[in-house]
Amino acid sequence: MAGTDSSKSLEIRAHAPVVILVRPQLGENIGMCARAMLNCGVTELRIVAPRDGWPNPAALSAASGAVSVVENARLFNSTAEAVADLQMVLATTARNRDLYKTIYTAEEAGREIRRVNSELDRPACGLLFGPERTGLENDDIALATTLVTIPLNPAFSSLNLAQATLLLCYSWLSADNPYHTARDQDDDVSPPASSGQIENFLNQMEGELEDAGFFRSEAHRPTLLRNIRNYFFRSAPTEQEVRTLHGIIATLGGKRRRPPG
Repeated sequence: MAGTDSSKSLEIRAHAPVVILVRPQLGENIGMCARAMLNCGVTELRIVAPRDGWPNPAALSAASGAVSVVENARLFNSTAEAVADLQMVLATTARNRDLYKTIYTAEEAGREIRRVNSELDRPACGLLFGPERTGLENDDIALATTLVTIPLNPAFSSLNLAQATLLLCYSWLSADNPYHTARDQDDDVSPPASSGQIENFLNQMEGELEDAGFFRSEAHRPTLLRNIRNYFFRSAPTEQEVRTLHGIIATLGGKRRRPPG
């Protein structure tokens, strides 16, 4: 659809979400996602372990007028690194999962992103998209706060990567936020913990569980850790709550002793 007016200055929307592409397969798809993002004034693109390496000339060609989004994209080795500074991560999926999380529609996700980013006055929310062929793996989804699903034709519900990116970015752009207005918050209320702060706590807890002999079967260890990680990311603790959890684990591990008496 034509309609770009080069005489107008580029409009970048405040409080936009971050778009994270996990292990994308084709450079062309990355470029088309960048174009979809810029259609909605979204500019921050993060890429996790792209199959064909980075930079990718095919991404620049497919981006058309959104070359700047591709050129400024940040590259990460893992999903955990890509979401570490975010307070809310929304994972996109069209399939039922065995990990319990709150599920938003695209419209609900758009309003919630607008609310959180406005309250924190920075890009604190990320939209997580998986590879074109398989979608996100459970280990990626365990790092998310919530899921986003789009109810489409049950017999043909799959969207390509650029379509999904455009739909969710537009849902954010068009959200007039009628129900979630910015709330007054006391100065002493702790902000939400970032993904990196939660991950740091989980690494501490994993070490203590290892020392205590919790992992009796190496075969079950990945599933146990995934379930633990999923629980804490889903609960979205505050920074103060994470500090308290650090103290609890340290005390249980014998590293902090109460003074006698």
